[in-house]
Amino acid sequence: MSEKPAETLEVDEFTLGLVGPEQEWAGTVRDGGTVKTHTPAGCWGPMITPSFRGGHEVTRPIRVENAEPGDALVVRIKDVEVTSVATSTGSMAERADAFGDDPFVDHRCPECGTPWPETVVEGTGEESIRCAECGANASSFGFEYGYTVVFDDDRTVGITVGADGAHQLAERADEAMALPENSRQHPILLYEPDEMPGALGRLRPFIGNIGTTPAVELPDSHNAGDFGQFLIGAEHDWGLPDEAALEARTDGHLDSNEVRPGAVLICPVRVDGAGLYVGDLHANQGDGELSLHTTDVSGRTELEVEVIKGLDLPGPLLLPNEEDLPHIAKPYTDAERAAGTALADEYDVGTLHDALPLQVIGSGATINEATENAFARASSLFGISEGEVRSRCTFTGGVEIARLPGVVQLSMLVPVELLDEVGLAETVREQYGA
Repeated sequence: MSEKPAETLEVDEFTLGLVGPEQEWAGTVRDGGTVKTHTPAGCWGPMITPSFRGGHEVTRPIRVENAEPGDALVVRIKDVEVTSVATSTGSMAERADAFGDDPFVDHRCPECGTPWPETVVEGTGEESIRCAECGANASSFGFEYGYTVVFDDDRTVGITVGADGAHQLAERADEAMALPENSRQHPILLYEPDEMPGALGRLRPFIGNIGTTPAVELPDSHNAGDFGQFLIGAEHDWGLPDEAALEARTDGHLDSNEVRPGAVLICPVRVDGAGLYVGDLHANQGDGELSLHTTDVSGRTELEVEVIKGLDLPGPLLLPNEEDLPHIAKPYTDAERAAGTALADEYDVGTLHDALPLQVIGSGATINEATENAFARASSLFGISEGEVRSRCTFTGGVEIARLPGVVQLSMLVPVELLDEVGLAETVREQYGA
């Protein structure tokens, strides 16, 4: 591509739920440049829009100058701004006749059988998404238990509303959802769920789906080791033959509520140009995303990108805000270092290792398998045994659940000499002011 890299690249075009080498580029940004996005809501909107091939509506891939396979892409999250004034969410119910192998991917009209049918909106409620060919209710999803949330002007709190409020928002769903001009989803506010009225919740926005392009085309919601399991043996166009084929993923579908302003995400580069993509912003989420869905919103992000040459990562790394780290995984204070040095002198410990925090992302079919994946990735990255990884994470870290059924963040204080060896020390030092 001969396009001159932009210092600041603004992106407002999206895919129909797919990420992969075949997707059209959104543009090229300079190594060290800034990416700004305005993205539509993830999950529920694309889920109820049968023309989508994945469960999110993410940006077209962004080419980053100098990024090549075997490098890593540092993404510094500078800002996340919620533009929706409300959203609907909850736990889902599937409509079995409206899909084949996978309700997020393999859509078909339950009456005329049209695959990935174009649809029109008639009224509001769960019967409102209609096949343009035959008029049938064509959506693959409804709510098992659903609620609608409206936000204050500062996007600091939200409250759940009753039937009247949900209906008012459904009547102006596109406006309230603040869908960008190029979005192709139906807004989930159309469903007007109204259970659980009167709940007050705090907001803390973050990015649910952000990463680099995988080596093969995947539905964007399935670019992870847990949702990716549904692709194994599937007969649709994105089916994979076995577990080994899922290694092409880049785990962009994190749903970690720590991927918020101030955090740094470090992603593996699998294709020339990296192919950074962004979407699925959330207004808030408890650890684990226990309903499998949360407050999906439209919003704006500002990201700074930088390439680390030759850092061949097995999966993403996260440098959260210091306040988000487990207590025992936070950087040492001067007083703690002094106390440690005194103990080292007393007990003839030759070297007291300095160490800095790092989180290794792991994903798999279950939380246990995701944790095993994180152990293996940390062992491979730093060239140490799995036993040492487990021991360091027990003594100076821990495991946190990003999403059920299988995305975790494995925290540990990593000796600085190990960070130096792989080329991460400067980036980690910058994040934690060490």
